[in-house]
Amino acid sequence: MNSTPSELMIVNASRALKGSRVVFVGVGLPNIACNLARRSHSPDIELVYESGVFGAQPARLPLSIGDPTLVSNATSVTSMADLFMYYLQGGLVDVALLGGAQIDRFGNLNTTVIGDYANPKVRLPGSGGACEIAINAKEILMIMRLKGRAFVDKLDFITSPGHLDGGNQSAKLGIPGKGPSLVITDRALFDFNNPEKEMTLIEIAAGETVESIQADIGWTLRVSPDLKEMTPPSQEELDIIRLQLDIEGLYR
Repeated sequence: MNSTPSELMIVNASRALKGSRVVFVGVGLPNIACNLARRSHSPDIELVYESGVFGAQPARLPLSIGDPTLVSNATSVTSMADLFMYYLQGGLVDVALLGGAQIDRFGNLNTTVIGDYANPKVRLPGSGGACEIAINAKEILMIMRLKGRAFVDKLDFITSPGHLDGGNQSAKLGIPGKGPSLVITDRALFDFNNPEKEMTLIEIAAGETVESIQADIGWTLRVSPDLKEMTPPSQEELDIIRLQLDIEGLYR
């Protein structure tokens, strides 16, 4: 199928949600991925939005987490405080999708500053609820474009913890969630299935090579011995994205 890089990310994120029940999601590509999962392989998936909406069934693409469309047909609408305390910190969120401006080899994220904190080159939006989500969700999927400026050897600021310095350090600190399990990009997929919890290249998009991926990674990349090509989107998946979820092509 002739798909865009964004559609490849959406479809792979959707497939990774198969079998999940409660998913914490934001707007943009993660939102489309979750709604694709709900319309295809996981009709019983419950979407949770940071604004306090549980079991959302948005009739159209929300413009933000405060968009009224999220309330339509939702199971429950609560305050943000209740959502974070009783659902997220209560251990009821199975999976969350996060992204950031920078990511390192252990899945730590930066959404705060580029450069020195006191005198940054770029001041980013900050954490919002991402730090709490990264700590408390049972599993984290990360979705972001693969660029050299994003996949760095050392973060300028750690906003949301992944596997920290690797190994079982997160567990030693009492972090309840299992941390990131998959990084979904427009050019490759990475997992953390090794004792060091270090990002490992497991799939690459058609036309990419290990060398082309390594060129935009700020550290010496681990490569799976079972490296394979990413499965392209099916026509059914593309039809749902293009005809139901993102008709105007704002994200795809």
